[in-house]
Amino acid sequence: MTTQLKTLCDLVTEAHERVQLKHADIDPIVGVHHKMRDAGYAADVMTIDCLKSGKRIIVILNDDQPDMVNYQFSYKDKDPAAQFEQLAFKDLSADTLYKWMSDYFARPIH
Repeated sequence: MTTQLKTLCDLVTEAHERVQLKHADIDPIVGVHHKMRDAGYAADVMTIDCLKSGKRIIVILNDDQPDMVNYQFSYKDKDPAAQFEQLAFKDLSADTLYKWMSDYFARPIH
């Protein structure tokens, strides 16, 4: 496990606990996927899913860009778009992840 992935796991654990306390109807499911590494790509992928809405947040940590986080708000039943947003890893916090989960998962589907 890379240092970035360990940090991300710690941050998302804190954010997840806060979401469960304040938004009982959301109950996110967090998964870490190693399929990219298994396929030869130097990256880790985390998905944060909301089963109720079918929404998904994808977070990618690329070894070639250890100071950046790629992320996308998507849906479990749809392929992700090609374009991901970027955020400096140092700017990622439990507060950021909490806001992403609480805002995106609670927002009505259009």
